[in-house]
Amino acid sequence: MRLALIAVGRLKDGPERELCERYRERAVALGRTIGFSGPEIVELPESRGRRPEERKRDEGEAILARLPSPGLIVALDERGKNLGSEAFASRLAAARDGGIAHASFVIGGADGLNEAIRDRADITLAFGALTLPHQIVRALVLEQVYRAMTILAGHPYHRV
Repeated sequence: MRLALIAVGRLKDGPERELCERYRERAVALGRTIGFSGPEIVELPESRGRRPEERKRDEGEAILARLPSPGLIVALDERGKNLGSEAFASRLAAARDGGIAHASFVIGGADGLNEAIRDRADITLAFGALTLPHQIVRALVLEQVYRAMTILAGHPYHRV
């Protein structure tokens, strides 16, 4: 299963980018052994629209254009549900084992995700009720992808 993180906005050089790259590299290395490739990072430009709805629409169209079809879509949105790491790992494994070729993790821009993306998502996740900066959400997604792989591989990284 090919994994991709599709995010609106560029992550600047610095500690957040380094942290994201560390988890991405770990996921790439471990994923090869258990049927995953990636995650590939796809950075989309922020919309220059004047109003939030216009920006969300533009960014949503850009995201939709990058989503492989068919594939599992995981949207990160404050209205999503909280899912434990083991349940998240199980969802990824079930999709992989069910023959789903792609899984995309989607992070919207500063105004959030367009409704069309949320409607199309197979899973909508939140990392709690807090509002988090998008660069932190990106690091959390990559860490949880890596953690899911360690769970599926029986690696001791994940402890209950």
